Amino acid sequence: MRSAFRRAVSGVRWYVRELMDESAYERHVAHVRRDHPDAAVPNRRDFERMRTDRQEADPRQGFRCC
Repeated sequence: MRSAFRRAVSGVRWYVRELMDESAYERHVAHVRRDHPDAAVPNRRDFERMRTDRQEADPRQGFRCC
């Protein structure tokens, strides 16, 4: 019973993180380490700034209100 509850909570946690794109940084770090081992891995703050700048520069993203 307890392990089923833990699996359910883990699944919900994974789903929410994917829905909110919270795991994007971990995916980016894994990509950099795998495909570009000599490149520096940005910290979380720099990654979020690069991501926001890229989204704002893309006209397909639309107007960002906040």
